[in-house]
Amino acid sequence: MKLTLNIWRQPNAAAPGAMHTYELDGVSSDMSFLEMLDLLNEQLVTSGEEPVAFDSDCREGICGMCSLMINGEAHGPEVTTTCQLHMRSFTDGETITIEPWRASSFPVVKDLIVDRSAFDRIIQNGGYISANTGAAPEANSVPAPRDKAMRAFNVATCIGCGACVAACPNGSASLFLGAKITHLGELPQGQPERYSRVASMVAQHDHEGFGGCTNIGECAAACPKEIPLDVISQLNRDLRSAIKQGY
Repeated sequence: MKLTLNIWRQPNAAAPGAMHTYELDGVSSDMSFLEMLDLLNEQLVTSGEEPVAFDSDCREGICGMCSLMINGEAHGPEVTTTCQLHMRSFTDGETITIEPWRASSFPVVKDLIVDRSAFDRIIQNGGYISANTGAAPEANSVPAPRDKAMRAFNVATCIGCGACVAACPNGSASLFLGAKITHLGELPQGQPERYSRVASMVAQHDHEGFGGCTNIGECAAACPKEIPLDVISQLNRDLRSAIKQGY
């Protein structure tokens, strides 16, 4: 395959950025999208140019670091992470536009890499259970209804990639926040701090500059782990309860 790549290049957070165009030949349809970028970087290094900086780690769709806007879509045309997107999703001769996440709460570090530490700070402000439970109890000593346990496990698959923020016209992280709130709030161990947790995490979400949710649904459509939109309803219900209780 032969491709034309329009890629955002920005040397650092303080410098202005711009789109640069590259021609790339010899791309196999079996390559992943990141392998295609590796091929481009080999070409750039050979010609004495600066390689394109992009983020990745596991390349197995688990860590969520490979965050790219591809032709205006978070992670590209398939419902998966960028590292699990393959070049067979594109056609020979196609022009592909590649950009970093576009959200003020995710500032650009370099080229296609953004700083998503705002998510870490939200987690630090309540996304955990601090109650001392002692040694690990016998598995069945704390009964949990199967439907609640399964819902908690399903939303815990959120990998914090930030696609929900990048896809949202408001730059809201409500889907990410709702997944974390629901994950911990559905299980018995999460009940003692349920409402103080949601108040603290929502306050940090707003402090980081994320926008508000207007139920457009782009977040759930872009989520590679298919987190359902109803976690935002759970978030709102818990927040109302927290406010009533004075948190």
